[in-house]
Amino acid sequence: MKIQSKLLAMLLILSASTAHAATATGNLSVTATVSGTCTLTTTPVAFATYDPAAGTDDTATGAVTVTCTSGTGYTVSLDAGANELTPGDITTRRMLANTSDYLPYQLYQDSGHTTAWGDTGGAILTGQTGNGSAQTIDVYGVIVKNQYVAAGSYVDTVVVTVTY
Repeated sequence: MKIQSKLLAMLLILSASTAHAATATGNLSVTATVSGTCTLTTTPVAFATYDPAAGTDDTATGAVTVTCTSGTGYTVSLDAGANELTPGDITTRRMLANTSDYLPYQLYQDSGHTTAWGDTGGAILTGQTGNGSAQTIDVYGVIVKNQYVAAGSYVDTVVVTVTY
């Protein structure tokens, strides 16, 4: 009988504690605002050793890689470089060596070298839309043949701008 009494007492205790249990529910709102944004990286247009007597233009390809939030529209422009002959004129791009020697070149949006890169009008790549992934845009460089400039290592810096 003692076992039955103990068992009954334990059942009463368990039922008493569960009988008083109750629950309440509610909704927790979670919000976020995602701003449209873009980042860019570049891969240099690195020409091989230029030989003006080779009889052909020297070409090289670089890239601009843009990553924008999905649905964000953007444009890409390239300025005339740090050594342009006429300020702001993309048709006068040139690399510099030996503090005073210049090697003209051009950058194009297409492999056929018909649309020059620039920062105004049709020279800007427009109508692009981000998809959340890196999007690579090629930059095609050309050094025209028969430019007998001084020997040296030539360099220029072109500013790339992504507007979104």
